[in-house]
Amino acid sequence: MNLKNIYIEVAKKIRRWVVNSSPRWLVLLIDIFLVVNAFILSYLIRFNFNFSFGHYHVIKQIPLVAFFALLSFLITGSYKGIVRHTGLKDAENVIASAFIFTILLLGSIFISRRIETLSDFNIPLSVVGANFFVSVFLLVFSRMIYKGFYYYLMHNQKKSRKVMIHGAHSGVSTYDVLQSSGDNYDVLGFIDERKEFVKKKIHRKTVFHPTDINRDFILNRGIEEIIISKPEASPMELLELANRYIDLGVKVKTVPHINRWEEGAFSSKEIREVNIEELLNRIPIKINNPDLIKEIEGKTILITGAAGSIGSEIANQVIQYNPRQLILIDQSESALYDLQQDFMRKDYPVTHIYIVGNIKDEQKMDEYIHYFRPDIIYHAAAYKHVPLMENNPYEAVKTNVLGTKTIMDLAVKYKVKKFVMVSTDKAVNPTNVMGATKRAAEIYANCLQSIHQTTKFIITRFGNVLGSNGSVIPLFKKQIMEGGPLTVTHREITRFFMTIPEACQLVMEAGGMGKGGEVFVFDMGEPVKIYDLAVKMIQLSGKRFPEEIDIQITGLRPGEKLYEEVLAEDEDNIPTYHDKIKIANVNTPDCNKVFRIFEKLKDLDDLDHIRIVALLKDLIPEYKSNNSIYEKLDN
Repeated sequence: MNLKNIYIEVAKKIRRWVVNSSPRWLVLLIDIFLVVNAFILSYLIRFNFNFSFGHYHVIKQIPLVAFFALLSFLITGSYKGIVRHTGLKDAENVIASAFIFTILLLGSIFISRRIETLSDFNIPLSVVGANFFVSVFLLVFSRMIYKGFYYYLMHNQKKSRKVMIHGAHSGVSTYDVLQSSGDNYDVLGFIDERKEFVKKKIHRKTVFHPTDINRDFILNRGIEEIIISKPEASPMELLELANRYIDLGVKVKTVPHINRWEEGAFSSKEIREVNIEELLNRIPIKINNPDLIKEIEGKTILITGAAGSIGSEIANQVIQYNPRQLILIDQSESALYDLQQDFMRKDYPVTHIYIVGNIKDEQKMDEYIHYFRPDIIYHAAAYKHVPLMENNPYEAVKTNVLGTKTIMDLAVKYKVKKFVMVSTDKAVNPTNVMGATKRAAEIYANCLQSIHQTTKFIITRFGNVLGSNGSVIPLFKKQIMEGGPLTVTHREITRFFMTIPEACQLVMEAGGMGKGGEVFVFDMGEPVKIYDLAVKMIQLSGKRFPEEIDIQITGLRPGEKLYEEVLAEDEDNIPTYHDKIKIANVNTPDCNKVFRIFEKLKDLDDLDHIRIVALLKDLIPEYKSNNSIYEKLDN
């Protein structure tokens, strides 16, 4: 074993001891030892480094000094801090300890000068004054030495990550966090657009202007990450910075929100990678409707598809409004079990009942709704994958059309106050079976509303949901983990996106403001090009596109179209109190025709795929198949 390997092994053992084996009592003993030595040094200073201290009995005073030091450290708790993370707060605690120690010494001097038997404990006031400053210096300096030694060991054991920090002002705190983290960051400099900072130095690191940072700058210095340290930054500002740096081929991270800073120092673990949701060029929609409390509190709420991405988030949001009981129905036993365990951990003070059931089972659904008598039904159960449903129209209609019809009819039968259905932008001018089945359910709800006034039927339409089961982002993440390529069906394909909480806020809000018969839609901003999304995700992962991970164009799938809409050509919208929420002004269907076609669909077992889709096209004239075997029905 050569000297380098011996050094590394010794360093590892010392580091393990430093991190794991230096208990607080040891820090306390060292601090007391330093104060005692500071006391002796103060005497030496007072007597010009002559060990003859006159009539003062230093040896007898040392136990008293050690006791006072112990007492002052116990009061302030200065020994409890993690020494390798020493910062300003620790220095303040040390000063407070020294101040209390000084007060105790002065008290002992006052007593010793009045009681002759205690005269041995008389101390020169100049020694007390000098001791204060010497103690503070030794205690702080020892911590800094310890901290420097720790980082020396850390930085010589593993390869450092070369990073830059954007934001000179708050970047100082971020720098301190990185240096104390033990994660071996090598901060090469700061970035700031303010002229008063540019070309200055912080911690001996140069502050650069953003225009100085280009691809050559990154490559020449080997920079791997840029940390955006602007905790007060708006979403759009964060988006602009992140996009710029991602295009330079570096990982981009960001610090916690400003609220976290106000609570105290954050840790390096809270410095996170920028989420793809933050790079979609849209400001998240926030809804705050206090009327929802009156809508839900004390009521019985039933959710179908409760274990899915949307259904489970609706359940999580509904339960915040303190319903009387929450009935959660899903056909997936495993997913429902996971939801149950999640709610049990959170220990909500609400009765929640879990039912493994299928909305296609009319008899069982009748039993459940009759027994629980829900006030509101949130209907999220549906098949949603376009290519699969294009090849399985029987199952698509059985669940999305007839299963939904079953729940709607039961809502009328048992006088449920509100039925809120989760629909999709694919129901607008549908080009595939899935979208057509959702539009068929919308039409049926509209017809029921026209003849039944007790139950209010409310529809919500929204685009693709980020992170939901089977959506494009989890697929891309999996493909990146496997080394690529990422598969995109068409270079120009676009989609609207929103987060799961946003989508569920829409559903909740629709249930609150709906009067019956409305189709609510969101202004979801500009559509996102899927190809650009794939490129950003590759860059976010720290990989180079296309050198390390490429994108493969696979061609449009059956029923897929290049872009989605939230309104049909013959629809317009009506504004609501919220500028991001609109009501689609849908055409009134011929309900007699609708009911006749639904009667035919009830005999689904006697119909083949072509006849099933033909009935959907008869029900929905604007349904024109795209890249599908059913295009022949449009001719």
